[in-house]
Amino acid sequence: MMMPMASGGRGTMREWARRRLFIFDRTLLILVVLILLLGCLTVSSAAMDFPGRFDGHLRNIAIGIVVMWMAANVPPQKLMQLAVPLYTLGVLLLVAVALFGLVKNGSRRWLNIGVIIQPSEIMKLALPLTLAWFFQKREGMIRSRDFLLAAVIVAVPVALILRQPDLGTSTLVAASGFVVIFLAGLSWRLIIGLGVAGVASLPLVWSMLHDYQRNRVMTLIDPTSDPLGKGFHIIQSTIAIGSGGLLGKGWLNGTQSHLEFIPERTTDFIFAVYSEEFGLLGNGVLVVLYMLLIGRGMIIAANAPTLFARLLAGAITLTMFVYAFVNMGMVSGILPVVGVPLPFISYGGTAFVTLSLAIGMLMSIQRNRKLVQT
Repeated sequence: MMMPMASGGRGTMREWARRRLFIFDRTLLILVVLILLLGCLTVSSAAMDFPGRFDGHLRNIAIGIVVMWMAANVPPQKLMQLAVPLYTLGVLLLVAVALFGLVKNGSRRWLNIGVIIQPSEIMKLALPLTLAWFFQKREGMIRSRDFLLAAVIVAVPVALILRQPDLGTSTLVAASGFVVIFLAGLSWRLIIGLGVAGVASLPLVWSMLHDYQRNRVMTLIDPTSDPLGKGFHIIQSTIAIGSGGLLGKGWLNGTQSHLEFIPERTTDFIFAVYSEEFGLLGNGVLVVLYMLLIGRGMIIAANAPTLFARLLAGAITLTMFVYAFVNMGMVSGILPVVGVPLPFISYGGTAFVTLSLAIGMLMSIQRNRKLVQT
């Protein structure tokens, strides 16, 4: 009598562990772990002159894995229920930042609620979640006015983030919202029309930019015009990338980073450190890993059972592509300098946890792909 009960107990425990603990999508997990390993190597090198920075990076990874696991255990139906409350909370926190946020380097982007947070990071997920919920509610009867309402949903947080000012994050938040609207069926005719209108409005947009934002654009065009000032970042990062050559100088042997020529070398400009130490070959490996990660995300989006899940998975995946593309383009000197981390490579707290949460959501969608909407 005892043996069957013990066996049944072990079977129950194994089943619980299988359903609750071993729920990571294997392909996504392997790709994220490989990128994280490259990130750990790079951060450990870049942070040699920053005591405690690498330990902090490992702590962020541990927190991120827990957050990823928690998100993977939340079914898409629950995620949809959280969409509007999370969006509302994000907007309220952005208003709080505008009223009494912390000011650093002339920007009011942070809020002290016992711990220092950057509420704009929340909107990178809250916005696509809300838009996916919005279009799910209108599935089969989406009209032109619905796209207009969706644009308003995007405009509110983007305007609040621009006011901080934070052009980089506002661009990423706007991109995450646009991806959902595009995937929901926005016509190409309207997209082309918006593109033409955007080009026509460039003089107005230019007049509304802050001086530092205009300087970033002008520095992109000719960084040598101010080599020791505004052009310093781009010049030194491109020197580091070029000096890496085909195979790189080797781990811990990057001179540009260790001689402190590369600014923000553990965060926004970490790709320059990686390129110098691992060269063109290392860059190729990293790009392939990102493309495989994005490809896996798009497969999950294509196989998702509901419109909400498809839109959310597609938005998460393509936004991650924008992250990587903008950061690499910025460091390589083909895009203006904006504060965008390199996914799972850059040191960071809020941004890293946000990315981990996004991957967890993808895993949840994949895990529940066989569910049929009723």
